[in-house]
Amino acid sequence: MNSRIYADHAATTPARPEAIASMLAAFDQSGFNASSLHAEGRRAKAALDDARERVARALGAHPREIVFTGGGSEAVNLAIFGVARARRAEGRHVVTAASEHRAVLHATQVLRDDGFEVTVLPVDGNGSVEPEAFAAALTPGTVLATLMLANNELGTLHPIRTLSAVAHERDVIFHTDAVQAPGRIPLDVTQLGADLISLSAHKFYGPKGVGVLYVRKGTPLAPLVVGGGQEAGLRAGTENVAGIAGLATALELAVADLSQEAPRLVALRDEFETALRATVPGTRINAAGAERLPNISSVAFDGIDAAELLIRLDIEGVAVSTGSACAAGSSEPSHVLAAIGAPEWAARGTIRFSFGRSTSRQEVAALLAMLPWVIESVRGVEPFVGTTPKTDRSEVTS
Repeated sequence: MNSRIYADHAATTPARPEAIASMLAAFDQSGFNASSLHAEGRRAKAALDDARERVARALGAHPREIVFTGGGSEAVNLAIFGVARARRAEGRHVVTAASEHRAVLHATQVLRDDGFEVTVLPVDGNGSVEPEAFAAALTPGTVLATLMLANNELGTLHPIRTLSAVAHERDVIFHTDAVQAPGRIPLDVTQLGADLISLSAHKFYGPKGVGVLYVRKGTPLAPLVVGGGQEAGLRAGTENVAGIAGLATALELAVADLSQEAPRLVALRDEFETALRATVPGTRINAAGAERLPNISSVAFDGIDAAELLIRLDIEGVAVSTGSACAAGSSEPSHVLAAIGAPEWAARGTIRFSFGRSTSRQEVAALLAMLPWVIESVRGVEPFVGTTPKTDRSEVTS
């Protein structure tokens, strides 16, 4: 191959030129401390206020509801720990789901160690939480529910508007991890109804190391990082004005591009999955029956060790993932695939393909031409010991 194919946009997206240009301009013109009272500081503060207004407008929020953080995981942690600490006297019960990102699951584990009760709801074979099960899990002591808008491995969408309405009927604060959503599905805080929404710039072609927590007016929240009074006292530390400027530009463009980009990605994804089923025996599309993000295909190949296939594809010039990049290095199968009840062969043989702005039909065609012989090559070199017997295809979508 003459050039590489990047099919790992769910892990991170390359910063778009417009976002980089915004950052360079901010470094040049506003690279000062926004808390300082001199002219340079006021210039930085003006740039920060402008970015906050732009982000709020893109989300349908008020600027005072936007809190800038150091990334998606920090935004998630601020939401979870912040609500738990602010409402500790009212109750000590939190509800989440087994398919959540590890930032959520590890944070709720810390709460459990701190004396909170945590209910981890099961999901169905597509990674979905049943609204009835969610409602039944809420108790008089429930202070927070945290369920992601879009799953980072499967692409499965939760009915956040319905779930948040159920939570509010019980006086439960509702947080959603919406990191994968911008530019892929509509994201309006009024429509979602969540009290807290976490975002990360590097998932929508902005810079790494900067994120957003939307905090609905009146939501009780204790700070996670203390010190100065930045971000309305909710996140101390000198603001990364340049990174925030890049985030704001990237988010505006992601929202503007949505109407054209989302259907384009759906077409590419569907074409890709249909062709794989037709050309690669023993292919299973995880969560195929769910309402999903337009750009993620979680595909299990019978008789394959995913790590082996990932390495081989990398050698052939293709960048993919075995699941969440945040869990890279772990030898254990994805907790998300375990949560949906995927058979062992599928859990061990799943590759996540995630497309983006740079993905062309030509690249998808090249990928489809390559995968059959690469997969057969890997199967022939080192058959996976957990392979489903060839006479039993009951778990395989063909």
